[in-house]
Amino acid sequence: MGSLRLLIADDHEIFRAGLRSLLEDEPGWQVVAEASNGREAVAKAEKTHPDVALLDIGMPILNGLEAAREIIRRGPQTKVVMLTVHDSDAMIDKVLACGARAYLFKTDAARELVSAVKAVQGNTTYFTAKVEDVFLSRFKHNRSHTAGKSHAGCLTARQREITQLLAEGRTNKEVAAFLDISVKTAETHRANLMRRLNCRSAAELVRYAVRNQIIEA
Repeated sequence: MGSLRLLIADDHEIFRAGLRSLLEDEPGWQVVAEASNGREAVAKAEKTHPDVALLDIGMPILNGLEAAREIIRRGPQTKVVMLTVHDSDAMIDKVLACGARAYLFKTDAARELVSAVKAVQGNTTYFTAKVEDVFLSRFKHNRSHTAGKSHAGCLTARQREITQLLAEGRTNKEVAAFLDISVKTAETHRANLMRRLNCRSAAELVRYAVRNQIIEA
């Protein structure tokens, strides 16, 4: 397939190292960037323009689903391979909706990762065998159907990002720093979000984020 530029994003350094070793065994393949959270992945993808981005769904600060949306929005040429430990119908819907071209279990990465990357680079899709039938059916017949019948589907990308940061226990000051906004603006975003989601406490927001798979329990 010739040269291929890749980005790896996962919050576990050892797992990233394993993926890098596996990928760079392929002639001409080069890992041009690594990231430990979703926001870092978006920034590095915009800077390095990878052909393929491998993203863990359960990353901190910005999860893999939101990171995938942003990476694809900013650089449509980048194909996304999503790595996960989840196989629920709801998660399949979410991965499909974010624009990823491959859905791969972490436990299958050693056997299937190279094949998945080759598939997406060749403009086809790749789904791990355990979910292939469900995923392909949804891709062909109901692309617009997502699990977004809850409030999550009505939130903007920025609102989902703030929801994740708050659910992770970030303070208004930390949210402001992450998003490069003023503390007052962060406070306003927080108040508006809590009101929109009808959450009266931080604990309710965390439950909402877990229930809608914005963060992991």
